[in-house]
This record gives sequence, C-alpha cells and structure tokens, in this order.
Amino acid sequence: MQVSARNALKATVKKVVEGSVNNEIVLEVAPGVEVTAIITKSSAEKLQLKEGKQAYAIIKSSDVMVAVD
Repeated sequence: MQVSARNALKATVKKVVEGSVNNEIVLEVAPGVEVTAIITKSSAEKLQLKEGKQAYAIIKSSDVMVAVD
C-alpha cells in the first residue's frame, strides 16, 4: 500500500454497522482507542471489511482538530 497521507494508523476492524447506503466502521488502533469512519457500503464490500480484519485509518491532516482542557 502506498499513500501520500502521513497520518495512517494501523488498526483492527472492531465492528461494522451496515446501512442501506453507508456503513459505519469502528477501528481499534490500540486497546480502548477507537476511530470510527462512515464509508459507502460498496467501498466496505470492496475492501471486504469484517470484524478482526487488519485495516488502516488514514486521516487527512487538514480535517483533524486539536483541543486541550
């Protein structure tokens, strides 16, 4: 896999919630640390996403917000 994004987090698919058009994909990047993505149903099928499969959360840096208390 070659990707220009620098924010790629290796993860395990924890849950797939199927919808009529989009699927919700929950990725666990570390114990207790999850990232959730909404992708098209056809993309989820093409990637063959299912619980336990290894995948990457690729985050576009222009869309990441940072906050502090």
